[in-house]
Amino acid sequence: MENGIIEVAPVIQEFGFADLFLRADWVVKAVMGVLAIMSVASWAIAIDKWLSLRAARSKAKSFEEAFWSGRDLDSLANEYGKRPRDPFSRVFAAGLREWKGRNAGERVAKAANAESSRELSRLEGGLGLLATISSSAPFIGLFGTVWGIMNSFRAIAASQDTNLAVVAPGIAEALFATALGLLAAVPAVIFFNTLSSNLSGYAAKLEAFADELSALADRGEG
Repeated sequence: MENGIIEVAPVIQEFGFADLFLRADWVVKAVMGVLAIMSVASWAIAIDKWLSLRAARSKAKSFEEAFWSGRDLDSLANEYGKRPRDPFSRVFAAGLREWKGRNAGERVAKAANAESSRELSRLEGGLGLLATISSSAPFIGLFGTVWGIMNSFRAIAASQDTNLAVVAPGIAEALFATALGLLAAVPAVIFFNTLSSNLSGYAAKLEAFADELSALADRGEG
């Protein structure tokens, strides 16, 4: 029994992730490196966007509570209009600049909607890269797998040995590239869908606030 354990242990060690990477040729290593970078990038973007959206929603809640509390416009302008620090405040500040004069509602609407679009574009930054990672990572991993299997078949032909011990390491290296592709793609898909859904809800609230601001300007209220 002890002899069996001693014989099997080196085989298990040879199939570790580090061993699979080190044995691969430079093309497969490059593919694995790209996939590792893509995976790290997707996590970094997701965490950054999640924190940004969480902060934006918290500030939006505070702003809306203050805005609809019945305070006068001058008080709100002093607190939120002079140094806007979140999307709702910046939309409010943009609307305030067009509040006076003729056709105030129309001008407020244009200014607020334009600022709303800029803020949403800023919040959505990085989602395009997540979408690219989620769609391309599996194919990059598949390319690494195909390349690795081709190398394995060439090695088999050169050695003229189809023993499983000869074939298995090359196939394992090749399949490892596909596994890394899926490891990068699956979280990216989840992150993209979740963040897109949350951003859609936030965008709807911001656009509704821009419309409300325009309506208030039309009525000469605030």
